[in-house]
Parts: sequence; C-alpha cells; structure tokens
Amino acid sequence: MNDFLTCLNSICPHIVSDEARMKVYESDGLTAKKCLPRFVALPETLDQVQGIVKLCYEHNIPLVARGAGTGLSGGAMPHKDGVLLSLAKFNRILEVDENNLLARVEPGVTNLSISEHVTDLGLYYAPDPSSQIACTIGGNVAENSGGVHCLKYGLTVHNVRQLKMILPNGEMLTIGSTAFDSEGFDLLALMHGSEGMLGIVIEVTVDLLPKPANVVVVLAGFSSIQAAGIAVSEIISGGLLPAGLELMDRLAIQAAEDFVHAGYPTDVEAILLCELDGSEDEVEEQLQRLNEILDGKITGDLHIARDEAARANLWLGRKAAFPAVGRLAPDYYCMDGTIPKRELGKVLEQISLLSEKYGLLVANVFHAGDGNLHPLILFDANKPGELLAAESLGAEILEMCIERGGTITGEHGVGVEKIDQMCLQFGSNELALFHGIKSVFDERGFFNPGKAVPTLHRCAEFGAMRVTRGKEKHPELDRF
Repeated sequence: MNDFLTCLNSICPHIVSDEARMKVYESDGLTAKKCLPRFVALPETLDQVQGIVKLCYEHNIPLVARGAGTGLSGGAMPHKDGVLLSLAKFNRILEVDENNLLARVEPGVTNLSISEHVTDLGLYYAPDPSSQIACTIGGNVAENSGGVHCLKYGLTVHNVRQLKMILPNGEMLTIGSTAFDSEGFDLLALMHGSEGMLGIVIEVTVDLLPKPANVVVVLAGFSSIQAAGIAVSEIISGGLLPAGLELMDRLAIQAAEDFVHAGYPTDVEAILLCELDGSEDEVEEQLQRLNEILDGKITGDLHIARDEAARANLWLGRKAAFPAVGRLAPDYYCMDGTIPKRELGKVLEQISLLSEKYGLLVANVFHAGDGNLHPLILFDANKPGELLAAESLGAEILEMCIERGGTITGEHGVGVEKIDQMCLQFGSNELALFHGIKSVFDERGFFNPGKAVPTLHRCAEFGAMRVTRGKEKHPELDRF
C-alpha cells in the first residue's frame, strides 16, 4: 500500500491520509452510516482524475466519488479499503450559451450558483433541491435530484443535455448532446440516479429556462393532514399543473415558523404551498381554478404572495424545514419514498400510526405534487435503542410505499440506507439485470462497491431476517 500511496501522490499533490483529517469525509448527510477511507484525493485537473482512476483500476482499489457530501442515503460513504475522490475543486461554470439556453459546468458547481450566474440574463436553472445552496450538480446527477419545482419542470434528468464521464479504465466518454436528442441508447438517462456506480461525472451541460413573466405563491391551511393530501389529488385531477406543490404538517410548520418566521399559520394541522407561473392572464386563470377546487376545504383564507420578497419568504420556511426540525430533537432521520398521489391521505394516516407505535415524533414535509414523501423521524441517538427504532420506523414507511404502488426513493437514492428494501421492490430477475448493467460499465465492480443494488445472497439473508423478526420481538425494541 505504501507503493500505491507513492504513486497516488505523484499523480495528485492533494492527498489526505491521516485519520483526523479524513474524519471530515467519513459520511455524507446520512451520519448514522460512517466509514473512514484509506485515502482521500482532491484532484484539480482532468488529467489528475483520470490518473487516479487508472491507478485504482490497475491495483483493484475501490473508488468512491464525492461532491459536497449533502446526500442522505450514504451514497458517498467511503470504502474502508478505498480512495475517496473529492470533486470539490471542480467548481467552475465553463460556458453559458445564451442563444441555445445552455450552461456547461463542472460537477462541483453548486446548484444555486447556476441560477445566480445567469440571473442578469433573465434565465435560471429549474431543479432546486432544498440543499441547493450547498449540493453540487455532479451529486444531483448521481441521485437524480428534484426539488420543489420538479412537478412542472422535472428532475435533474429532464434538465441535462450532455455529460462527460470517466470510465473505470480512466477513459473519458461523452453521452447525450447539445441537441434535444441523440442517437443510440439513452445512456444519459441511465447515468442519472446511478449513484457513482457506472462512471464519474466530470462535466455537465444543463438546460436554462427564461424566468416566468408572472409568479404567485399561494398558502392554504387545512384542519387535517389527510384533508391536505386529498386536496393535492384534486388540484392535479382538476387540470392544474403548479410549478411547485408542497405539503407540511403541524410539527414541520411550527418548527419552520419558530426558525425563520415565514408567516405560516400555527393553528392548522397542515399547509399547502402552491406556486403558479405563466403570463398574467394564465396565472389569474389558474388562481381562479385553484380557488374553486379549494372552496370549502381550507381553514381560514388563502394567502397569496405576488411580489418576489413575499414569495421568497414563504418558500424560505419550506427550504429551511430540515434544519428547523433539527432544533426539535438531538437527531432526525430523513426518509425519502414516493407514492401515487391518490394514496397521500391513507399514507399520512399510516405514518401517524407508526409514529405512535414507535413513540417517535415524525414531521412530514412532502413534494406533494409528485408524491415524494420526506418524513423526518425525530430521535436521540444517545438513548439506547432509539436509532434502531428510527431506522425500523423508516423501513416500515418504505415498505408501505411499495405496498401502495410507489417506490423506495424519489430523489435521495438507495446508497446503503435502502439497499435491503431493494430486495422487496425488485425480484431476482430485475436485480440480475441491474448487476448486468453495472458489469458492462464496471466489470471489476470497484466504482462505489456495495451500494444501491443488493446481491441475491443479501436479499436471501434479509428475507430470512424479516421472517425471524415477524416471529420474535427484537429485544432492543422492547420499550417501543
């Protein structure tokens, strides 16, 4: 390994190998899952990245790519025998093509900085995860991130034209094109959500959009979270396609209001935030339709924010919901699953029952328009059994998503967090296909090993464990 480190240092001068400094990289946003890498590499040039990848390939050393580390499923957790490749120094916006509404950026560019860079041109980048001030475009591609505006404007995959990526042997591949389509297989879609298992993204060409001429944000309060869930279905089935449609329950409302003072009502059980955009006539027509749909269903009056400052203030509460909830307990566990919108009311009721079952509070914050749930499970890791209880509660929520016709992730990815639930969602044929795709790109399996796709052996062990737990109560959960 000393020879390997000598070669690594000759390729990249910025190598971290002491334990204290590597602690910074031991986890991503899922801090319950931690592992120290063998080395951390912080390259500054494409040649350095390719050299590091080739060296790891030749020595069969596991390699895990990392952006800002804001992911929430353990996708960027290091491998104990491997190199963690940080792309933090690749943070330049390389080109803005105003005529074709494109921007070419490096993977370490933060999501929000793209919109800030082109705002004077009257343009913006649509996907906006809650962590957009910190999360990077490379990470957004790896997890296929969404955000509050994904209902109308799509996920990352719908807003990227072209990728440049490094293959396991160090070669560079360009997929997609600057046109609206490209010949051959849709490898561009395959790379989105691949969680660093197929290649390392080194450059991204994203779509830019003109800022809407008119935007309003509507806040509606409800007497129950189930009523808010039903309203979501009626808004969509009523022919409206909001730019954003977000749901927060009472606990999340109170936490956000105490934290940022967004002006949320605290005497309701749930709120919907609905953003409408378009021409002035279009927005007024949508507002009228929204009023008709919500008539008699809401608590109090609709609050309509028309100017930019008022709109930003309403969204501030939603964007700050995760850190705000973090003030209510020493720890929280952020889940991510997706269900059909028609199931929202029933699922919210079941989450409430699970909260009572485990004795842990759950704050609900949802991308309601596309059925993407983000229950935040509050716990104290210093109390024996509470971390296990939080993880078990989260697992039951994911299993409920599958049972309701949904999926175990909407935008956070599988990583290490949900790898066992992959065994429930997919059968052996599908899992074998996933492994087959992985082997086409990475035959040796050294890019981000042990993530996202379980082995059939692991699934068999997980199935046996579920049967056992169904018959015998887990001793660590006795007090729950």
